[in-house]
Amino acid sequence: MRQGTFIHMKVDSPVGPLELTSNGEALCGVHMMGQDPTPSFPGSTPGEDAVLLAAATQLAEYFNGTRRQFDVPLHMGGTEFQRRVWSGLLKIPFGERTSYGALADTLGAVNASRAVGSANRCNPIGIIVPCHRVVGSNGTLTGYAGGLPNKKWLLEHEARVAGFSLRG
Repeated sequence: MRQGTFIHMKVDSPVGPLELTSNGEALCGVHMMGQDPTPSFPGSTPGEDAVLLAAATQLAEYFNGTRRQFDVPLHMGGTEFQRRVWSGLLKIPFGERTSYGALADTLGAVNASRAVGSANRCNPIGIIVPCHRVVGSNGTLTGYAGGLPNKKWLLEHEARVAGFSLRG
């Protein structure tokens, strides 16, 4: 597939319809309808490819509680700092949470919790790159491009599957 050519498909989920986007080699986007901001993939056309079908299958497994990790290839774009944050998100274990400040510290970006929050908000591959696992320093649910009710649902789902209750 040519560089810059994107294919997208919609899949149903417990948090509403999701739009998956591929460049033919890797997953470039997973976003919820009405998400703000919505990732942009100019020239994207409806369709299916092996990457999208694998992502759809893995997301279905995640939602039915049989998958905790994803292995679909990812292309995240973004700035160098955003990619560092998104790579950090991939290290947060299933069913666990961390704070924006703690994530900033693990990235060696002490006192950059707001920058981490901003990068988190721009994550183009929601759920699979688990930005929903990042919460406020006091454990409160703050900020989520897909909406706080969806963030809460995802955290409660993971807690249920992992076998413990969500606190806070």
